[in-house]
Amino acid sequence: MKIGKRYRNALEGYNSSQNHSLNDAVELLKKMPKTNFDETVELSIHLGVDSRQSDQMVRGVVDLPNGSGKKVRVIVFTDDPETALEAGADYAGKDDMIKKIQEGWLEFDVAISVPKAMKEVRTIARILGPRGLMPNPKSGTVSDDIEGAVKAITQGGRVEYKMDKQANIGVVVGKRSFSPEQLSENINSVFDSIGQVKPEGIKDKYILSATLSGTMSPGIKLEPAEYSKY
Repeated sequence: MKIGKRYRNALEGYNSSQNHSLNDAVELLKKMPKTNFDETVELSIHLGVDSRQSDQMVRGVVDLPNGSGKKVRVIVFTDDPETALEAGADYAGKDDMIKKIQEGWLEFDVAISVPKAMKEVRTIARILGPRGLMPNPKSGTVSDDIEGAVKAITQGGRVEYKMDKQANIGVVVGKRSFSPEQLSENINSVFDSIGQVKPEGIKDKYILSATLSGTMSPGIKLEPAEYSKY
């Protein structure tokens, strides 16, 4: 694989096998050569669970205290689209929105629904589900409080996560432009959230490893001490 000059520069003086404290990892990431855009920062976590067991599936939602830095496009399934749009939703409606989605339109990042509309929304579950877009009460995206649900996502930095078949989770924790303190706070919030949804019966290590990276930067491994309590 051809490695670009900026990426090679980021690797100078950097040991990919070395573990770092959270503060050192964030500082190292901030010192790496920048791109001409504000990179997204992601925390990648490998869990010590059996992904084949349904009762060990790990998924949840975390409210990042400093937001994610990402513009989130929100659609709301409701018979009162005006309220949803006034609250900050990008798109709102019910039958008309469902029809557009059935025709292939999917230009949104999060879907919210009022409980009364869920019967109709379930008709497109096979489209939304595989993409992680299906409204879910556990993540706060099925609610009668449309204003609160929309603002929680667009202003509060609410991020959903779900473990893949290899027991990995990737969570956006901010942007390269965030201060070290903002990134550290967001990362600790993710660890706390994942710790809270730890499946029952897990007696061995729950979080096996964690790596911090930017969109165009190499991964920086975190010290096990940063997440061993979970």
